Amino acid sequence: MQQTEIQAPAPQRWKGLTVGSVCARALAVLAAVFVALAATLMIAMHMMCSDAFPSAQQVFVTTVLETGQLKFLASWFLSSEKIQAIVDENSMQALDAEVDAGLIQIGADGAGEAQADIEIQEVSGATFTGTMMIVKDPTRISLATIYPWRENGVSLDVLVQENNAVAGINGGLYNSYNNSGGSPYGVVVSHGEIQYNRPQDHVGLVLIGFTEENILQIINLAGMTAGDVERLVEEQRIRDAVTFQEESSDVNNHFVQLIINNEPREMNGLGSGLNPRTAIGQRADGTVLLFVTDGRGKSGHLGASSGDLVSVMQEFGAVNAANLDGGSSSCMYYNGEYLMTSVTFYHSNSSWKLPAGFIVR
Repeated sequence: MQQTEIQAPAPQRWKGLTVGSVCARALAVLAAVFVALAATLMIAMHMMCSDAFPSAQQVFVTTVLETGQLKFLASWFLSSEKIQAIVDENSMQALDAEVDAGLIQIGADGAGEAQADIEIQEVSGATFTGTMMIVKDPTRISLATIYPWRENGVSLDVLVQENNAVAGINGGLYNSYNNSGGSPYGVVVSHGEIQYNRPQDHVGLVLIGFTEENILQIINLAGMTAGDVERLVEEQRIRDAVTFQEESSDVNNHFVQLIINNEPREMNGLGSGLNPRTAIGQRADGTVLLFVTDGRGKSGHLGASSGDLVSVMQEFGAVNAANLDGGSSSCMYYNGEYLMTSVTFYHSNSSWKLPAGFIVR
């Protein structure tokens, strides 16, 4: 019997090329496109940082200095002296007055009016879109935490749901490295219990939270020890609070106070960069204002400035207001869905992991 030799199939070819060659060329094209895009981005950033475009230079520097991971970009193109000069030119006047609790009369305005206890309003600015949550009853606001602290925090929806709440926002300085989110910084008070108390670890800490009388307090902790904080919490009857950082430098560029006793904070130059923001305020009748904005490219927006926050809080009638945090941490959750989320693509329908957040029961 004649034997037929069986040959292995020839490699697939497309116009004389093997599949492997096609893949290699495709990868080479993608690599070339990536390099071209990176080069274009570097050229664009270099132009923005040049003295030929001072406004763009100021926005770029003040914005990236407020980020957790991109601060280094400013030093790629500018000297430390130039960066600090830009920070100094675009800063804010000090606003260190103590909150006058007498200006807040819980339930005094609009008595007898039929108003929804929680109201949601959209806010649009030139460089941002935001959501304002208006909570008429300040007793519904409290601070939810994951205490005792651990390596990883939880998303905002988990904080809200596990505490039988209907809404929440992020707030407070915390360890966000690699989106771990399990540990706060500064001071944390929840339901009158001090759960974290290391004010000496960070400069410029400001306490933001509510007293047992439901008054929003904004208190400078500069120079305070843990013992001082214990006495402060007891004397001021603080029930729920976090801390955020007030510092303008080429290392940190954060701000807290926005409005104190109806006095808005004055700006030097731009005041701050453009980023996502989370802020809190209180009206004269005790109504609490919770405000979150987008930014960093989401919906084509760069974000809100400190001046934007002041203007919005004034528009909504805040007597006192403070910046709670910003960037990729900014988020708002209500009635089973995120109204505002962090801007990174892998958290488009969630939030970063957090150790704490203000919730609405």
